[in-house]
Amino acid sequence: MKVNKKYVKSAEPFFKAMLKNPEVRFYYEQEKAKSKIAMAVKTARLKACLTQAKLAEKIGTTQSVIARLESGSDKRIPTLPFLAQIATACHGSLEVGFSFKHAG
Repeated sequence: MKVNKKYVKSAEPFFKAMLKNPEVRFYYEQEKAKSKIAMAVKTARLKACLTQAKLAEKIGTTQSVIARLESGSDKRIPTLPFLAQIATACHGSLEVGFSFKHAG
């Protein structure tokens, strides 16, 4: 049987064009931030050798809240005080910063 190979273009130009739209860029950056938060929370929890249930117990919430947060699929954005509680429970501290593109 002969396989028909089709030429596939890169999606990169499409996404670059889409991200020029300020509204699309806003939602893209928001989702990217939620993903970074999710990874940071999971990494902190694992470094502290805590289960989702144990972390939830330490900060007064439920395991399902931690699971949703770590999945990155929760539509809500966690508050800074909530993230600080997680950091403290994991024997760490919360750091917040900004990144800037090089002007020019």
